[in-house]
Amino acid sequence: MIVTILDVVIAGLLMGGIYALVAVGLSLQYGVARVLNVAHGEFIMLGAFITWSLYTMAGINPLVSLIICGPTVFIIGFVLYRAVFTRLRTSSASPAAFEGNSMLACFGLLFIIQNVAILIWGADIKGYTFLAFPVNFWGAVFAANRLVTLVFALVIGAVFYLFLARTRLGKGIRAAAQDPGTAGLVGVNINQVLALCFGFGALMAGLGGTLISMSYKIQPTMGLEYTIIALIVIVLGGLGSIPGSFIGGFILGLVGSIVTYIEPGLALVAYYVIFILLLLARPTGILGK
Repeated sequence: MIVTILDVVIAGLLMGGIYALVAVGLSLQYGVARVLNVAHGEFIMLGAFITWSLYTMAGINPLVSLIICGPTVFIIGFVLYRAVFTRLRTSSASPAAFEGNSMLACFGLLFIIQNVAILIWGADIKGYTFLAFPVNFWGAVFAANRLVTLVFALVIGAVFYLFLARTRLGKGIRAAAQDPGTAGLVGVNINQVLALCFGFGALMAGLGGTLISMSYKIQPTMGLEYTIIALIVIVLGGLGSIPGSFIGGFILGLVGSIVTYIEPGLALVAYYVIFILLLLARPTGILGK
């Protein structure tokens, strides 16, 4: 019984680490740049497929791929914001209009990125074997790649949080999140900061995709599920709260693990139930303001 409980808890923490990492990027994009990026999962998918290509075609270690995929997806996100969302922001009549217009644009990006991925990699499910040997952890047995995924998710998240909390650029990002108008008056280049936020959100998604590909099968249509999960996590943790995203990710991972143990087919249903209850009972989330 104790081993079973430990198995469920550790499995939830392992999955929660990935949920937290992918949610941090979306939290930054919406909490600061005010773009509800429904194509967020497609950036996760891009990171996963770039890693798969590097490993299967060039033999590059997936952990090394982190320093390739992250910057690559960051550049894609940064360029997209400057080319699409900056113009939408300046041409929209109000912040609310911009949020609506940007969400519609993201729906277009979702289908464009997804179909480009199908043209490049095909529609088949793909995967590779990396660090798949078992590790016994207090009687519970897990693949080593999942434990490595959790460690790297925690390290990446901690480094990113320190970047936002301690660096000058991080302070500029937090200032833009709290009051863009005042931040602009004191010298913050708002357009540049917002584009960087969108790029950083894409970067976190790309890194999450790399870690996901190490443990799970991937396909071009995988993005929507992770977008939905990321949305639930940021609502659970609080919109714009990086620590809240991590807390929400681990809570959702634990809930998903428990429900999967009882009835595997109901995990996503449980996530939706949590989402609806949160909107009714505490729409600001755990650490939201």
